Amino acid sequence: MAIFTGAGVAIVTPMFEDGTVNYDKLGELLEYQIANGTDAIIICGTTGESSTLSHEEHLDVIKYAIDKVAKRLPVIAGTGSNCTETAIYLSQEAEKMGADALLIVTPYYNKATQKGLIRHYTAVAESVKLPIIMYNVPGRTGCNILPETAVTLAKNVENIVAIKEATGNVAQASKLMSLADGCLDLYSGEDGLIVPLMSIGGKGVISVLSNIAPQETHDIVQLYLDGKVKESCALQLRALPLVDALFCEVNPIPVKTALNLMGMEAGAFRGPLCEMDEANEQKLIRAMKEFGIKLA
Repeated sequence: MAIFTGAGVAIVTPMFEDGTVNYDKLGELLEYQIANGTDAIIICGTTGESSTLSHEEHLDVIKYAIDKVAKRLPVIAGTGSNCTETAIYLSQEAEKMGADALLIVTPYYNKATQKGLIRHYTAVAESVKLPIIMYNVPGRTGCNILPETAVTLAKNVENIVAIKEATGNVAQASKLMSLADGCLDLYSGEDGLIVPLMSIGGKGVISVLSNIAPQETHDIVQLYLDGKVKESCALQLRALPLVDALFCEVNPIPVKTALNLMGMEAGAFRGPLCEMDEANEQKLIRAMKEFGIKLA
């Protein structure tokens, strides 16, 4: 059984101007997501600026989300690290807090060979009982989980059950699904490729777009699952200019900016992230208006 089916939001971490976490606003954003069709909460992923949170903050944010959501939706905790020992620690703590699943990114900066990836994921998975979604985003990590490696892990480690596919390479994803033959669930990690990956058996998306358009992102997936492929495709295509604007600068700069423009007070960024260039912000504003998102 899939951890979730539909659109899971890779939610931002709201912050005050001094960079500290704004838990009240996080609570409001979580309630907004629950009320507007989101199917799962992914906390402390890339979009949540997890790489700049201290271990204590990281775990506090995860615990806050788990307690606030209170089992109304699955909460998937991002607990990956470029250090296997750290990933194990964060994963074990998230399990104690009551997370429903874990999202484990490939080791970044120091990278890993395919053999190293197998050892890394196996060690993390064997340290917990929770289901694990591998997160493959080589554009950010410099490390690619090859289809053969992902399938080896899924077939040999019981709780490695899914992959967030963010390579942008549909051919690689297709090969993965062919080799997996049902042993691995697939989630799109690219908002612009939800329908293409659904067409090869995907269960949904782990989405940045869902932060500002949760119902529409859910609907892209649900329409497809309901057999309304033409309608799903049309909504996917209508969202593409907004998706493009949300990634015109490094994530999560545009999506946090968009939430601020909506009056939802996602707040500041932690360095090295900074405010958007004016031209890109205007592009984002135009795309939001064209998609029908109300600005404050």
